[in-house]
Amino acid sequence: MPSEEPRAKRKLPLVKLGLLAVVAGAVAFAVLRGVDYKALGEQGLRTVRSAGPWAFFACIAVLPAFGAPLSAFTITAGEVFGPLLTLGGVVAATMAAIGLNLALSYWLARYALRPILSRLAERYGYTIPKLTKANSLSIALAIRLTPGPPFFMQSYLLGMAECPFRLYMIVSWLCILPWAIGFIVLGKGALNGNFKTAIYGVGVIVAAAVIVQLIRKRYVPRVD
Repeated sequence: MPSEEPRAKRKLPLVKLGLLAVVAGAVAFAVLRGVDYKALGEQGLRTVRSAGPWAFFACIAVLPAFGAPLSAFTITAGEVFGPLLTLGGVVAATMAAIGLNLALSYWLARYALRPILSRLAERYGYTIPKLTKANSLSIALAIRLTPGPPFFMQSYLLGMAECPFRLYMIVSWLCILPWAIGFIVLGKGALNGNFKTAIYGVGVIVAAAVIVQLIRKRYVPRVD
């Protein structure tokens, strides 16, 4: 039954729009000045490569727990360290680092940052799901497979909900696995101009999206 109270009007995200306008203006100015983006990109990749794989994968293990986009690492990992580790080695190292990141995020949400995160959730009207033995798997799948919240926020929600650690790790790691592989392959192909490899990466991502929809329909309960 729809609520009789009028919905509060959403305010325009003026700060975000302003930042977007500034970024767009900066890009347009750089284009007019003839900035060589290809050279800048190659320089960036050389800088990352010079830092070495240990530093790179350590960043994957730590930074996404504090909001850094995981895709920024997976897209560049294959091209930067594929020649050194092979593509399979890059995938293995990335997934190991993501596993460490998942454990760190869980610890932050359930223990270290729990009071702060609880106050923030209460302030902004978020409800922490209540997990039981019967619904733990379905809720974990629902949070991981529902588009919208960033990866680290999903981890925080499950940690604050006190999802069993073993279930949390298995579900989270398996849910991110196909996406990480897809972006690693896509990035390697796109960054070195190998469009055949890039298409393979896109294929993995599309297949992951289809599988996600099937799992959601079969195992995640609908909330009306």
